[in-house]
Amino acid sequence: MTILLDGNSLTLEQVEAVARRGEHVILAPAARERVRAARATVEGLLAAERPVYGVTTGFGKLSDVRIPPEQAEALQRNLLRSHAFGVGPPLAEDAVRASLLLRANVLAKGYSGVRPEVVDLLLECLNRRVHPVVPEQGSVGASGDLAPLAHLALVLIGEGEAVVEGHRAAGAAALARVGLAPLTLQAKEGLALVNGTCVSAGIGALALRDADALATVADITGAMAVEALLCSVRAFDERIQALRPFPGQVRSAANLRRLLENSPIVESHRDCPKIQDNYSVRCIPQVHGATRDALAYVRQVLTTELNAATDNPLVFPETGEVLAGGNFHGQPVGLALDLLAIATAELGAIAERRVDHLVNPLLSGLPPFLTPEPGLNSGYMLGQVTAAALASENKHLASPASVDSIPTSGGKEDHVSMSAYAARKAATVVANARRILTIEYLCAAQGLDLLRPLMPAAGTGRAHALLRERVPMLREDRPPGPDLEAAEDMIRTGRLRAAVEEAVGPLY
Repeated sequence: MTILLDGNSLTLEQVEAVARRGEHVILAPAARERVRAARATVEGLLAAERPVYGVTTGFGKLSDVRIPPEQAEALQRNLLRSHAFGVGPPLAEDAVRASLLLRANVLAKGYSGVRPEVVDLLLECLNRRVHPVVPEQGSVGASGDLAPLAHLALVLIGEGEAVVEGHRAAGAAALARVGLAPLTLQAKEGLALVNGTCVSAGIGALALRDADALATVADITGAMAVEALLCSVRAFDERIQALRPFPGQVRSAANLRRLLENSPIVESHRDCPKIQDNYSVRCIPQVHGATRDALAYVRQVLTTELNAATDNPLVFPETGEVLAGGNFHGQPVGLALDLLAIATAELGAIAERRVDHLVNPLLSGLPPFLTPEPGLNSGYMLGQVTAAALASENKHLASPASVDSIPTSGGKEDHVSMSAYAARKAATVVANARRILTIEYLCAAQGLDLLRPLMPAAGTGRAHALLRERVPMLREDRPPGPDLEAAEDMIRTGRLRAAVEEAVGPLY
């Protein structure tokens, strides 16, 4: 598949396809013409020697310093060098690829004033898998993600470092290894490469894709726990949801009904004396559903941001104007990604409670810690401990980054968004929640084994059977690492959802 980048129609699905599956990207012809028109406007302003921020002036607090035209190239080069002040471990490859794609998409809109060659080289780095080494710390999300984007852009001029064909090399050597040559940036181009929220939004887009997938996985593992704990399905009745019709709640309840339809286990205790189940089971639609609705808002924000002009100043070829503004400010993204972290943390928090019920014989009615021979074996005792550790970690990570602000750039940037940190936190919360759901998957499957000869429903039974293809029932203690890895791989790759949908049809 080749993706045509036009600056206006990039989707979250395409971001993931490029970032993680290496889909090919080219600049759309219409976008190329818009880019050329904006560049012609910049060159006209240069010829007229008009003062334009970042073109004929310094940056930030130094915007009052005039730069003569003969120093334009040095100004752009020095901008990248000075702003590449990031620290910490490098961003993951998929995050770097998402950032490259989003920066190219911003420039493809035709409001940044760069030459088409700049967009082309960004896309060639993607297509030939030249991945700049970008330290993850250093952005406050104010004039966008200045430090990480400067590291990313340095490679385009043959500086900085990049990973290519598994080797870390200097920028020029990395480009040469795949037959590319560095650029000499012209007026405005260095500034256009570093202004904007592309790192925040890129990391956030991938985290959102993962969180969306987890919302359905949580319904699957939750349904398995419903059966293993001999709980009621009455709370998932469609009539109850209709009286509080939040879209996410309605969808989660529909998933649970489909997953548990005609369950022999549920039928076996239909007339039991228990009136109501614990909240972590009875309120699955309400909690999982609230997460779904929050993720829908995040999806709306990020879809807008993917195709937004977040550069500054912006070039308007129709009128010949260059307007300075604040579209680079990461506040919309930071707020949304803080919500992503909060919402996804709740998926993990409620799943941890179900894990605790599964391993606790006072609550489950199952053997202690889900082992057939407790005492000699500890079973899944530490599964719940690890889930608790991850859930507690997520509580701290879910504290919002976007409410914090430290003035920067000599007070010129006196309110910042911390969107990049919000993005990194959200991605970590999503990874932690996936591991908690992995533990629930293992424990719930073990609980279903311990209820035999009673059999689960078609949907939950397929989830159980898939796990047992690689993870046998835990009859005596063994190191859990390989089991966790296999189960998490089924969740992360989408195999779990796909297998269940083969049995019961599409899930929300």
